[in-house]
Amino acid sequence: MELGWACSHSVWLCFACCLLRRLLRCDLLLSARLLLHVGLVVLLQAVSQSFLPLPLNAALTGTACWLVLGGAAHSKRIPTAGKAVVVTGCDSGFGKEAASYLDSLGLKVYASVLDLNSPGAQELRQSCSSQLTLLEMDLTKPEDIQRTLHFIKAQSEKTGLWGLVNNAGFNDIIADADLTPVRNFRACMEVNFFGALEMTKGLLPLLRASQGRIVTVSSPAGTMPFPCLAAYGASKAALSLLMESFRCELAPWGVKVCVIFPGYFKTGSTCSPEYWKEKKHQLLEALPPDLLEEYGKEYVEEINKQFVVFMKRAVEDLSSVVNSIADGLLSPQPLVKYYPGSGLGLMYFIHHYLHHTVRDFLLRAFFINPRLPKALQLKH
Repeated sequence: MELGWACSHSVWLCFACCLLRRLLRCDLLLSARLLLHVGLVVLLQAVSQSFLPLPLNAALTGTACWLVLGGAAHSKRIPTAGKAVVVTGCDSGFGKEAASYLDSLGLKVYASVLDLNSPGAQELRQSCSSQLTLLEMDLTKPEDIQRTLHFIKAQSEKTGLWGLVNNAGFNDIIADADLTPVRNFRACMEVNFFGALEMTKGLLPLLRASQGRIVTVSSPAGTMPFPCLAAYGASKAALSLLMESFRCELAPWGVKVCVIFPGYFKTGSTCSPEYWKEKKHQLLEALPPDLLEEYGKEYVEEINKQFVVFMKRAVEDLSSVVNSIADGLLSPQPLVKYYPGSGLGLMYFIHHYLHHTVRDFLLRAFFINPRLPKALQLKH
């Protein structure tokens, strides 16, 4: 009897620990569906306890807990033979690693890069199989997009196209929305939103025909108001909503759409302090004198300094994001949203379930929390 009770309590303790760990890692979100599943497990345990011996009850409860945690999910993948995918933004970061990994799985990969002679492009050319094709494309140039779409359609006319990975992203400013020139908003939208939109619409006939996949790399900055990321966050918010619309509208066609919200990873030149130092100087030169006087040069300097410090926390291991991309493309039942990266679970829990002041406080505490603008300091 005591052994049975010990087994039952051990099962629930392990379940609670695993559940908490996955929530904090954002492998799971605290949703109504998850709460329903946990409630059903509790009901199952209570009912079976009345009819089954304790050891058997513990085993049944443990199996149910394992299923709730997704222990059996995503263990199988769709065969890759004969399947082709397009991955944008492969010069570095997620795109380069994803293109290499998908190539190793046997997929035919069309990898877009800004420069065919970039270090990332050369690395892919040397390390990947002959199935990988590098395509030079700048998402801010309509002629580049149309040339790429024409090439892929011609190549895929007989073989088909299984997936599109909208990975290419852009950000060139860290500043309050008030300090961010409109052109920077437009630049982020051009790549992060309109580029992905044009690629997706251009390839939809092929993806509908194959009942394929669309995987898009967005950002937590598109769902929460990270300080000084208004331009980037707004473009990612638009991108995320666009993909939600595609997900609903393409479901009858059999096309599955998922969005990835990575934590902070080291992905290329935008993790370089020198890059942001140069962008800071460009911002200071571009600001109207009266606006710069209101905020103060020290305010802009402090933002840059804090962001450079934050960059040191960037995770170098990109495998969790790459695995999410692969799962979105090849799982029989991919998730609608993926959240690779530590700490996101807690932030999303706070964002969805607690007062916004708690969320805003934590975003400033863990990301950027600049001093008051010069004009406000004088009033104090």
